[in-house]
Amino acid sequence: MRLKDKVCVVTGGTRGIGHAIVEKFLEEGAQVIFFGSRKETVDKALKDFQEKYDQVEGAYPNLMDPASVQAEMDRIAEKYGRIDVLANNAGVADDTSIYDYDGEKFSKILDLNVKGVFNPILAVVPHMKKQGGGAIISTSSMVSKYGQPAGVAYPTSKFAVNGLTISLARELGPDHIRVNAVAPGVTNTDMMKQVPKEMMEPIIQKIPLRRIGEPEDIAKAYAFLASDEASYISGEILQMDGAMLV
Repeated sequence: MRLKDKVCVVTGGTRGIGHAIVEKFLEEGAQVIFFGSRKETVDKALKDFQEKYDQVEGAYPNLMDPASVQAEMDRIAEKYGRIDVLANNAGVADDTSIYDYDGEKFSKILDLNVKGVFNPILAVVPHMKKQGGGAIISTSSMVSKYGQPAGVAYPTSKFAVNGLTISLARELGPDHIRVNAVAPGVTNTDMMKQVPKEMMEPIIQKIPLRRIGEPEDIAKAYAFLASDEASYISGEILQMDGAMLV
């Protein structure tokens, strides 16, 4: 119960890693408000969570609209009296060849993966400062260290997430707000489950731990960084890729 009585907001919480983060936070005793992109997906995930937990609700503000995000954060802070943790998990991957890119697609990915992280941070930090501190954790990626052979917008966005994390850790430290990121490697999400076994095996052989990550692995790191056990950790990009060799 490391997060007992903490109020936690999780973006991108309806499936995959985000769903696992919400479930882990609930297991650790937190009050969780998770965001999704659409009412239908939020309602579906909420029904799943409420089978085991009471202290959870869902919302679907437009992460691209600062006013929409601010209004939701203000509502949460007014209802619960504080916001202790922001877990920024919303984002989109991409593997488009540079020869098939256009400016609109590049901007769309950057908007969701960077502005979709920045806007919730912008909305939550006044509340965290007023209450005397908090924790912000964002989902980066192993590609923020290694890059990838196609889909350049995605690693570009994750390099930006790292920059936000490290810079804001320095700026917000005096306000007792910790800022960290988790950088998953190959993880067993719905997308990866569709990859044929013959394609997965060579990937696994490049991972010294000889397995891909599970969403629950990433969620455990989030729970640690959100907890008081990580009270002196800030500005960290936590690599979680099984020491993958690229």
